[in-house]
Amino acid sequence: MGDRWQVRVDRGVCIGSGMCAATAPGHFRLDTARQSHPSTPETDATEPVLAAAEGCPVEAITLALAGSGEAVFPPEE
Repeated sequence: MGDRWQVRVDRGVCIGSGMCAATAPGHFRLDTARQSHPSTPETDATEPVLAAAEGCPVEAITLALAGSGEAVFPPEE
């Protein structure tokens, strides 16, 4: 893909399912309260990170292009 993404998790929405950490290990981790956190706030655009965002059961993960902030997931309507 070649781009870099800003990764955010809305911990007010996160239910701690762990799907993100299972789908993209190394990119997401759960804390002791079972809330997801991105391992780094910015990462290379990869299929596992996108799959983690798309697979989040409560859509707590957002991805945006680093620099411009243009929405990657969920896409702007």
